[in-house]
Amino acid sequence: MEKMTGAILPGNSTVELKEFEIPKPGHGQVLIQTKATTICGSDIRCIYREHTGKGAEGYIPGMVAGHEPCGVIVEEGPGLKRFQKGDRVIVYHISGCGVCNDCRRGYFISCRSKYRAAYGWQRNGGMAPYILAEEKDLVALPPELTYKDGAQVACGFGTVYEAIKKIGVCGNDAVLVTGLGPVGLAALMLAKAMGAEKTIGVEMNDYRIGLAQKLGLVDYVFKPGDDTLEKILKVTGGHGVERAIDASASDPGRQLAIRATRDWGRIAFVGEGGTCNFMPSPDIIHGQKTIYGSWVTSLWRMEELVERLVRWGIHPEDLITHEFPLERAGEAYALMAGGQCGKVAVVFE
Repeated sequence: MEKMTGAILPGNSTVELKEFEIPKPGHGQVLIQTKATTICGSDIRCIYREHTGKGAEGYIPGMVAGHEPCGVIVEEGPGLKRFQKGDRVIVYHISGCGVCNDCRRGYFISCRSKYRAAYGWQRNGGMAPYILAEEKDLVALPPELTYKDGAQVACGFGTVYEAIKKIGVCGNDAVLVTGLGPVGLAALMLAKAMGAEKTIGVEMNDYRIGLAQKLGLVDYVFKPGDDTLEKILKVTGGHGVERAIDASASDPGRQLAIRATRDWGRIAFVGEGGTCNFMPSPDIIHGQKTIYGSWVTSLWRMEELVERLVRWGIHPEDLITHEFPLERAGEAYALMAGGQCGKVAVVFE
């Protein structure tokens, strides 16, 4: 069989390139020629530095990494119902069993079946020239969007779109985002597109502060400190924001998101890991506030997001600050782990 090179993550802050057979699609499957794969923070946290994930986030050593791929179908397996050779597609990064309650809702991310397998974690992902995918896991990539746009839809932009739909964002709202990594930046971009009256960011990394300002995503941006809450209250007339999204995964960031939200406001937590220490009565109960937990998104909402991206004329690839070929994947992961970047992509010819 023909061979290809794929990147694996040993768990010691290195990347290894190994040879794999180019797979043949079976029933209901397609072979996708990878065009772009972006690196997610969970890749760094749970696989690149060390293999910490369990269950849904448990990486099987030796699997091709990369759960944010996008490409074009180059070979069809039998039994396809919608997609065909030549179609540009995004891969929803978890392949669920398809028949449990969560999968039937489109939330493959929440599938607890033994048949669940995430691309780049329990089955080969997008850090290789070709990826074998199930037709049911695909979303069409419209011509108005690039492959680098599509690579960020499922995990990054899909995650914050789901959170925004839960808390609701409109032209009446001041929106706070704590943590301006790629997910936080995506939250700001979508909040702007959905008409947020004012956007406020909190971040300690100067590079990412500069990127948010350069892209025009924030009306105000503050570094975390003892007076940050006071500053947010000042620019919101003393009331606080109507909506807040925490993408920092830090205890102080989450506390700030809660306390900077005005009475009757809504907060979404999307940053993974960490803790949150707050006082229920003064922080949320007396202010009638609601905190939502939000994990990735559903397949149908991902399709909706793709349609909205075209309608709004926004491009997730604007958040990509660095691109690398596969042979330099080690540099790509090291840069992403260092944090002095926006989104990092591995691109293929």
